[in-house]
Amino acid sequence: MKLLLVEDDRKIATAVKRGLEAEGFTVEVSFDGDDGFWRATEGSYDLIVLDILLPGRNGYRVCADLRDAGNWTPILMLTAKDGDLDEAEALDTGADDYLVKPFSFPVLVARVRALLRRTGGGNPPPVSAGPLRIDPGARRVWHTDREVALTTREFDVLQFLVRRAGQVLSKTEILDGVWSDDFDGDPNIVEVYVARLRRKLDDGHGPLIVTVRGAGYRLGDG
Repeated sequence: MKLLLVEDDRKIATAVKRGLEAEGFTVEVSFDGDDGFWRATEGSYDLIVLDILLPGRNGYRVCADLRDAGNWTPILMLTAKDGDLDEAEALDTGADDYLVKPFSFPVLVARVRALLRRTGGGNPPPVSAGPLRIDPGARRVWHTDREVALTTREFDVLQFLVRRAGQVLSKTEILDGVWSDDFDGDPNIVEVYVARLRRKLDDGHGPLIVTVRGAGYRLGDG
């Protein structure tokens, strides 16, 4: 499961990120509301942990703008503010749950897991591009009428490409969109996964994933 944490307190963000990763989640971090909104709209996440008091757009605004844009990724709001009116405002803007600081980390993990169970990880609708159709909720892929078996990471890479079909995406953009922010390995890992996907998706009519020399990769029409 991939989470987006939007929290401007770097000490808290670092502690929460490490703790959630120890629980098996992949976590990306944003430190202000505008960047958090951009990441949430450009990336694919199973859940967003969102602070309310943020630089730029506050958490209420980020949440409301995401819902207005049709983004229904589950949102758990974190805040130092307390009181029934604050909770009501958070829920009215479209948040799914609310947790007041300071909080117990085991409680945070329990809330995250419960929210993912309740929402089914967001269950986004199927997406199509050319002969490809992916079901993000079930994590299944079809090429025309043939189902294609993919590993978790292969699926994540393909989903990132499908959601941006027609765009030329650099290795850096794919790494940022699929791997966690603290990835410090060889960027050529992207080439490895593209090669694997090409083998699995090959139907004899040319590669679906096209290399644009010097720029990156583009998902073609097949």
